[in-house]
Amino acid sequence: MSYGISTTVTGGFDDIVEAVRAALAEQGFGVLTEFDLAATLKAKLDVDVARQVVLGACNPPLAHAALRAEENIGLLLPCNVVVRDGGEGRVVVAALDPAVMVEVTDNADLRAVADDAAARLRAALEAVSGA
Repeated sequence: MSYGISTTVTGGFDDIVEAVRAALAEQGFGVLTEFDLAATLKAKLDVDVARQVVLGACNPPLAHAALRAEENIGLLLPCNVVVRDGGEGRVVVAALDPAVMVEVTDNADLRAVADDAAARLRAALEAVSGA
């Protein structure tokens, strides 16, 4: 099972993070959480990994619709979007495919919500690719 959707773009890491935030906002997502995974692993384990930021994005109407279909769906929210340094001026932007909600819960009532969320996330990634 594929669990993510992604694109690779060229540009500065910080600029791409801001472009991802803007593209998500255009699709109705707010960023509720953000953490610098590379900095955390360096601070806690003294290991070096590629620079990457995890954005916890949420579209409130979609989250509400999902919650109406599956009361424990909060376990799978928000939609995580990772911006990772791919090296040589490339930045990888990846999002958890919302179809995972349907697969994990085996709740067909989530299909429409997952499809809508996936279309919005794909549109955001396409916007970043075109930027």
